[in-house]
Amino acid sequence: MYRFLLTPRWLALHVVVLLVIPAFLLLGQWQFGRFEERSASSDQVTTNLAAPPVPVRELTSPGGTVSPRDRHRAVTAAGTYDTGASLLVRRRTQDRMVGFYVLTPLTLADGTGVLVNRGWIKAGATADSVPPVPPPPSGEVNVTGRLRLSETEESSGIRDRAGLPAGQVLLIDTAAIGRRLPYRLLGGYVELTEESPAAASAPAPVPAPDVGGGGGLNLAYSVQWWLFIGIAVGGWAMLIRREAADRRAAAASASPTGPDPGLDPGSGPGHPDPAPDPGSVSERSPVR
Repeated sequence: MYRFLLTPRWLALHVVVLLVIPAFLLLGQWQFGRFEERSASSDQVTTNLAAPPVPVRELTSPGGTVSPRDRHRAVTAAGTYDTGASLLVRRRTQDRMVGFYVLTPLTLADGTGVLVNRGWIKAGATADSVPPVPPPPSGEVNVTGRLRLSETEESSGIRDRAGLPAGQVLLIDTAAIGRRLPYRLLGGYVELTEESPAAASAPAPVPAPDVGGGGGLNLAYSVQWWLFIGIAVGGWAMLIRREAADRRAAAASASPTGPDPGLDPGSGPGHPDPAPDPGSVSERSPVR
């Protein structure tokens, strides 16, 4: 009954199902791996945001890099803003509007510096117009902020290019910006959350990162791929059962189920002649 499973059409279906199962399994595992990675990163960022601030020199050094595990860690620094080296970072969105980050180096007592993202300002009326930028506090300033990694094209998804207006950049690339300055910069940069003394007017603070998701969408995708395996196997089994049932029904309808329709059921061997109907035979009078 199940020899039809060895026909070319069914063999092709078996191959498709056998290829789909491992493919869906690997896709589910990949999404689950992304979920675990993002959950771990979210937990690390949450811990860093809640940790007490430490001096920035404890987590980075001149010409060095920031470890990913120290991302968003609260740090402190004291120094003087180098207003002449301020930069505007283009194409930064906040509150659903495009604008600039205001990036100003803070020179430290040991002669090094650290980049400080002082906040966000709305873009001007045209792409080339420069909006007014609130100046930083003068003199020595104590800043507190979140430590961030230096940006690259790969990490930010922003493609750098030349020919920008003077004083503007697309990436907060500490190494590239440091080559323009007469002092060495610490690796990474600080996203300002508080400064003392405070400026009379300041750019809008950059919001803290949203760590609520934790890769939940990746978990849903992984479960979805694994459910597709059950759907594929269940559909394959259902098609086999339906084909077998159809073949059984066809075989049953093709086999004889009763006597030959051309044969009189009341005649033939083993059947006595029927008795005559008494009402149909005329009585004959005796012959005299």
